[in-house]
Amino acid sequence: MKYHEKLSMRGSSPWKFVVLAVVLFSTALWGQTSDSAAPSNIDEIRAAQDKKIEALQQQLEMIQQQIVELKQSNAALKNATGVSSSASHAEASLQPSHAADAVKAPASLPPAQTEQVASASTDPKDPHSEPFSFADFTWLNGNARTKDTPYATKFFTPEIRSDVNYTYDFNHPQDNTIGGSSEIFRANEFQLTQFGVGGDFHYDNVRARLMTQFGMYSQTTPRNDASTARGQWNLADAYRYVSEAYGGYHFNVQHGINVDAGIFMSYVGLFSYYQFDNWAYQPSYVSSNTPWFFNGLRVQWFPTAKLKIEPWVTNGWQSYGRFNKRPGIGGQILYRPNGKWSILGNQYAVGRDTLGVTGRTRFHSDDSVEYKYYDRPLSTVSKAAMTLTGDIGCESGGGVSCFGNGKNGPKQSFLGFMVYNRVWFDRDRYAVTVGGGRINNPGRYLVLLPPINGATAASGTPYFTQNPGDPFKAWDMSVTGDWMPSQYITYRMEYNHRAANVPYFSGAGGVTPPGGNTGAPGSLVPGWTPDLRNSENRVTAAILVKF
Repeated sequence: MKYHEKLSMRGSSPWKFVVLAVVLFSTALWGQTSDSAAPSNIDEIRAAQDKKIEALQQQLEMIQQQIVELKQSNAALKNATGVSSSASHAEASLQPSHAADAVKAPASLPPAQTEQVASASTDPKDPHSEPFSFADFTWLNGNARTKDTPYATKFFTPEIRSDVNYTYDFNHPQDNTIGGSSEIFRANEFQLTQFGVGGDFHYDNVRARLMTQFGMYSQTTPRNDASTARGQWNLADAYRYVSEAYGGYHFNVQHGINVDAGIFMSYVGLFSYYQFDNWAYQPSYVSSNTPWFFNGLRVQWFPTAKLKIEPWVTNGWQSYGRFNKRPGIGGQILYRPNGKWSILGNQYAVGRDTLGVTGRTRFHSDDSVEYKYYDRPLSTVSKAAMTLTGDIGCESGGGVSCFGNGKNGPKQSFLGFMVYNRVWFDRDRYAVTVGGGRINNPGRYLVLLPPINGATAASGTPYFTQNPGDPFKAWDMSVTGDWMPSQYITYRMEYNHRAANVPYFSGAGGVTPPGGNTGAPGSLVPGWTPDLRNSENRVTAAILVKF
């Protein structure tokens, strides 16, 4: 019996005897039938035995499924008294990328702590039911697929994540540096992308979440935030080892209202910040180039069990501080009419997010649909689903224009899409995902700056400019294979092809001057130029763990 199947039996000891009794009774009945009407031919006997064994296996699977459903009902009952489960975290965090409240990813939603048992109901018609608990949404891209959280208590639901990868880059950069990605940073080496420890605190309707980040993310995520160059104090170091940290309160109104402040996962771009939650390791540009986190205030309002409306006010576009004098505002509307569909829209506006340019305003719309079009758990092909995401945005003022080249400046806009299809096999133990996308971003304001000579988002680099009107078009495709022997681990192998209309990716010569980085970050080095190419091909192997 698999480890996760053992877990489903644990904690429901009376059901162990039910399963055992059914097996013994079926075996005895089988023996009687065999004695009374035994076939004379050995092949017929074996065929009959195989059919009976298959029938018994199906009976056991049905019983185990009933036990899992009973456990989920028990967990929901515990939630009514304040015990959080990983399922409620996955559904409420809704960080499709950037987490399903994501992030990118999906932020957790501790359950309502009311005195009414009815609040634990999964019936969407129940005015007190948990939002999005009426169906299993662990199939979603950007949502963790774990259904149990070991060691969860009434006060604390722990979470541990590990992400280690080895990426083989066919360009063979001599400095082992990969550019243009917010997920993969070094080639031909084993690297710890992220190790995080934390979880959700919840008691008496008060809630808080903390997730640490150690490894590459602790350096690369702050590196892409230019707001840290404005003002005193080192915000990059202050927040370096924190991916999520917020506190708030849950109001027992309708299906729940949460008010949280701090650092929470972004909802733009469908994919989660954490690779374990995603269908692919390297997401397409629409996700990779848009925010993974926001620092600010959000309100999550669930008027029904199928709808979330969430406004937020943030310091800016993936920024620890403000770029100028004006913060950003935005919000998400998420609708799941049933267990097959997830429809969401993310909007961002008002923010002035170009360092040192006070009159330039950013607008962005990110919209996704996810559809599970096949679901037969006991078949060889057990499940299939697809996603489609489209983004459109622009900047206006400060020498650029949303609507074309003219007296107000050159066009500064963003247009892109990505599409993925995933098929699961053998009771969701294996999966294959195929996908990719395109972007067009004149002005390059959302293009990730290559780390040439140590360049950062704040320093810029003369070797890859981001001036108004600079062209940038890019496209990519990927094939991903997953083996998931347990709900807590994924072994992943992925091939990526990425290309752009301008030299952008690290070539064999790399992006580091001889002898190492020279001068201030992003400085011009006389007599040297980086080796940038128009395309790259990579293979990534990763081990992803989540408890």
